[in-house]
Amino acid sequence: MSKTIPVEQAVGMVLPHDITEIRKGEFKGRAFRKGHIIRPEDVEHLKRLGKEHIYVLELGKEEIHENEAAELLARALAGPGTAVSGEPVEGKLSIVASQNGLLKVDSEALYRFNLLGEVMCATLHSNTPVEKGEQIAGTRLIPLVSKRRIVEEAAGIAARAEGIVRVLRLRRARAGLIITGNEVFHGRIKDAFEPVLRKKLEQLGSEVIEVRFAPDNAETIAREIRECLAAGADLIVTSGGMSVDPDDVTRMGIAQAGATDIAYGTPVLPGAMFLVGYIDGVPVLGLPACGMFHRITVFDLVLPRVLAGERIGRQELATMGHGGLCRQCKSCVYPICGFGK
Repeated sequence: MSKTIPVEQAVGMVLPHDITEIRKGEFKGRAFRKGHIIRPEDVEHLKRLGKEHIYVLELGKEEIHENEAAELLARALAGPGTAVSGEPVEGKLSIVASQNGLLKVDSEALYRFNLLGEVMCATLHSNTPVEKGEQIAGTRLIPLVSKRRIVEEAAGIAARAEGIVRVLRLRRARAGLIITGNEVFHGRIKDAFEPVLRKKLEQLGSEVIEVRFAPDNAETIAREIRECLAAGADLIVTSGGMSVDPDDVTRMGIAQAGATDIAYGTPVLPGAMFLVGYIDGVPVLGLPACGMFHRITVFDLVLPRVLAGERIGRQELATMGHGGLCRQCKSCVYPICGFGK
């Protein structure tokens, strides 16, 4: 229950909630913290903030305050690889990544959580690479006070999902690169794939242990893949030779090397002719020529998921069509964009 009294009569009272101040272009934050005892000199400041009246709260046993609710909700929402950050500010709490990795969001549980109405949780997109300390979600009770049963129901939804947000650690892969194409193998042009792929792998904490070059010959490509595996590679990445041109035989070489569960083609641009398969559990990623010309492709969407231990097949690729069109921005800000989301 609550009632209001004129601010002039509130001197000596305890504020039941944070009061926010916004100065355009200068400041947005707490002007007065919950629990602050109102002083005579605060009255004019409160009026400037539009507070002509102050709430006086008398909570019943079935009611809950926004700050307590935020703490209960955040603890339930935060799954493995995440942490609750600090204390409630203006009734809100943040959840951050406690390690570098790949954010996973249980979107169905999040929907049921937000469907309750008086609670909310906003997250980054699932499958976004995140860094330790980065905010990945925020939660709060929307009204100042609500029924405790609503908050407990929301926390139960999150708890049954074992945390609606979690961050998966990326494994440190030992990658073997097979650069295909007669033009590179015979030295007619300089290879541009290796430095690009090496950089992308290293940025995610992996290393390149073997680099092999092969002409447009399926048997040779298969042999070089097997050589990389024999050298200890636990991830194979091939470049080029993935189109419908008769000379493009890389995917045939991948099959001859023993790959199974091959899924060729994705509803993503750039990257429609991408391939993923597995050789005795080792992922094989076939990158088409677009990886040389575009800064971000389907490879950047799939690689973190593979390193997080996901098995990618036709079903997973098919879901990527929604959001799978890169806008080719002149100034790329991926992953802070809609590509792959």
